[in-house]
Amino acid sequence: MNYLFLDNGFEEIEALTTVDLLRRAGVEVTTVALRGTIEVTGAHQIIVHADRLYEDCDFADAEMLILPGGAAHLENHEALCSLLKKHNSEDKLIAAICYAPSVLGRLGILEGKQATCYPGFEKYLGESYIGGLVVESKNIITAKGPGLSSDFAFCIIEKLKGSEVADAVYDAAQY
Repeated sequence: MNYLFLDNGFEEIEALTTVDLLRRAGVEVTTVALRGTIEVTGAHQIIVHADRLYEDCDFADAEMLILPGGAAHLENHEALCSLLKKHNSEDKLIAAICYAPSVLGRLGILEGKQATCYPGFEKYLGESYIGGLVVESKNIITAKGPGLSSDFAFCIIEKLKGSEVADAVYDAAQY
């Protein structure tokens, strides 16, 4: 299973485009609300009903953890931060876009890896920052911002399902 985390203020285009394209590719992805209520309000006041609450998941089956940007409180969720560190220590897949790669940087997850992020957050990536639009490095996928949501999703699809599936979804979406 793959989990995409939602907190108030998340970037809707990054979260919903990613979930939509992953599901079109047959990737199982569960949206997870971080703050004790299924309803999560995005940065542009779009209310989304997550599939599950964080506290109702054990994540033992987690293949990939996905962080959309926008929510400036992700690094304050101690359980999520512990989960991300554990997942990384096991070389499992993590994807983050926009602001979210800065959370990975602050947690030390990007050490020895390359990454990108939204302009203004490069300092949190340290030596890992290389710029670029979508960067895949070891077990980490990062993307620069909202306009790259589809590219981010296609990179995840290719990683999880292979290039044939990614190409088929790409073509079907008329991208």
